[in-house]
Amino acid sequence: MALSRALSFYRSFSTVPSQSLRVCIVGSGPAGFYTADKILKAHEGAEVDIVDRLPTPFGLVRSGVAPDHPETKVVTNQFSRVAQNGHCSFIGNVSLGSSISLAELRELYDAVVLSYGAESDQALGIPGEELAGIYAAREFVWWYNGHPDCRNLAPDLKSSDTAVIIGQGNVALDVARILLRPTAELATTDISCHALAALGESSIRKVYLVGRRGPAQAAFTAKELREVLRIKDLSIEIRQEDLSKTPADEEELKNNRIKRRIHELLSKAATPATSICSPGQKELHFVFFRKPDRFLESDCRNGYIAGLRMERTILKEDVGSGKKIAVGTGLFAEMECGLVLKSVGYKSIPVDGLPFDHHKGVVPNVQGRVLSEAYGDAQVEKGLYVCGWLKRGPTGIIATNLYCAEETVASISEDVLRGAVTSRSGLSKPGREGLLQLLDSRNVKVVTFGGWEKIDNEEKRRGSLKNKPREKLTTWQDLLEVATK
Repeated sequence: MALSRALSFYRSFSTVPSQSLRVCIVGSGPAGFYTADKILKAHEGAEVDIVDRLPTPFGLVRSGVAPDHPETKVVTNQFSRVAQNGHCSFIGNVSLGSSISLAELRELYDAVVLSYGAESDQALGIPGEELAGIYAAREFVWWYNGHPDCRNLAPDLKSSDTAVIIGQGNVALDVARILLRPTAELATTDISCHALAALGESSIRKVYLVGRRGPAQAAFTAKELREVLRIKDLSIEIRQEDLSKTPADEEELKNNRIKRRIHELLSKAATPATSICSPGQKELHFVFFRKPDRFLESDCRNGYIAGLRMERTILKEDVGSGKKIAVGTGLFAEMECGLVLKSVGYKSIPVDGLPFDHHKGVVPNVQGRVLSEAYGDAQVEKGLYVCGWLKRGPTGIIATNLYCAEETVASISEDVLRGAVTSRSGLSKPGREGLLQLLDSRNVKVVTFGGWEKIDNEEKRRGSLKNKPREKLTTWQDLLEVATK
């Protein structure tokens, strides 16, 4: 339906006397829920609606956190309390851009906060990246976590015993751990049943974690590293020459306790050169100072990955930033593999009517206030805000979104006090009622928080039959059927 229809909804409600602040938050991950919580506490009587394209809330807490990290998911209890607040509403199965436009939301609400995160991936931009058997780590994570968009990913885990993960952050370690951990241990988690079955038949025995820089610059945390190092009967392989430290490394480690601890853990875990892996023993290889140059196609299976050519790198200081960057040396080596997972960063996606900095992959903003353009004489977009990865880029942990939300809500509160958010005429915007009417007119099947609770209960019921915390519903059809019955 055209924007004119939304405007007619707006006019039909514009005679209502001024009421409370009406805010729409797009995205129900940690950034969205923390923002909702802060607004409800800062503005008594505010009406907050959390819109999400999925019929399930909680974003990456549900679809991104590894199944063997249940303690991290406890935060959903706090988010549920926010959703159950009488002034808050979860409105699922609503896609920004197709179910409703950003311009329409801005007409319906005093303030719109975009916190829908990053649902795409950075590309490597090297030859062969289109070959079958190469996936974004995000897709693989969504697959084993039961995200409906990746239910049918079906990665081939049988044709080769070797997987390469490009990147050395926490997501890369998560993926490596899932590939290498005994399935008997995963069977008691909320991992999706299709992933558990595939992993149970997997031939993957060797996993290579490839990074452009060295151990002193590794992006993963000590906690994640310890966890993968504790996997039973796992051989850890690291080239001794990669563990050697330059004077610059020594200085960097001296000034960073966390980095120093990571280097110590890697050094202690490295398998001595004289040791031999037991037959069938799984191996995790940390490969430093290498960058992918091209993917190699199979001679036997047209269009499929068969290997990877990598270039040796050295570190040089970037004059502009002062950071150490990896520079190719012109020395190459090839490695055979049947599965590649790219863990080089998530990427946010813009929508119509939203200013976007394509270079940085974020919405241009100042303390959460959206700017009309990324560069030049930008103006603040009235009533439009961002929070989370869309605001600062795909960095940080769940708690990082709490501080991010505090900053954005502080900007909203300042704008409310200045009268820069609500209508100068004093007339109230339609808010939730207008949104639901508009969606109903478009036959959008809305999922409320009550609908999510039906999904939640059904997943837990199914899980109890298998000694799991939950057995996730993994198709759009099943999710919507349960939510709306």
